[in-house]
Amino acid sequence: MLEILDLFGEGRLRWSPEQMMARLGWPRSTLYRYLRILSGAGLVTSLPGIGYTLGPRVAELDYAMRSGDPLIAYGRPVLRTLVDEVPGIGLLCRYYRGRVLCVHQEAGATVLRSSYERGRGMPLVRGAASRVILACLRSAELERLYEAQSREFHRTGMGKTLAQVQMSLRQIRRQGYCVTHAEVTPGVIGIAAPVMDAEGGIIGSLSVTVPEAGVSERRRRLLADRVAFSAQVLTHSMRASGA
Repeated sequence: MLEILDLFGEGRLRWSPEQMMARLGWPRSTLYRYLRILSGAGLVTSLPGIGYTLGPRVAELDYAMRSGDPLIAYGRPVLRTLVDEVPGIGLLCRYYRGRVLCVHQEAGATVLRSSYERGRGMPLVRGAASRVILACLRSAELERLYEAQSREFHRTGMGKTLAQVQMSLRQIRRQGYCVTHAEVTPGVIGIAAPVMDAEGGIIGSLSVTVPEAGVSERRRRLLADRVAFSAQVLTHSMRASGA
């Protein structure tokens, strides 16, 4: 049933049973049995002439997550304060299953617009919000991701071998933040810092995107320090609450 839910993404949001069978390779009886269960739970729904789409229960679960996720609950005011001081787009991202997902966005007084709103996946190896997460992963997990997407890693300029990539990421981890220039969106600077759990594991990242024009090296360092401080405040707030 989870494989059925995984079909619904940015690439395709509507599926016919025939398309599902072709993709999953299941017999019709198995597919319809699972679809009945998912439909009964409100996780998928079907309409004549349209096919199956995600159901209203998904929206209900999204509301529950926004209300109960400590990363969002404690991160929202921290991010709001940051973008009030630093005109730009602030993002909270979470890492899971080899993906980086935007779970909250705050916009300051800026002309910038970000397409990476809540629920949309970020590029795994491009952009500060993802890069700073990669820098904090355990070695075994980073090696697995590198083996699966070595070409993408090479295109970022981090290195042509796993050892070189690891060295670049260690530097990011030591300084406590990551700065990228126009890697995801032209004309902007991305600055991100990691958000950690109580055992030192990576949860996600807090980041801000600002226009690149007019940002001096001194200004860039000040922004990086401010983002890193905000991520530390969020990390400590979650730990103090027992989240």
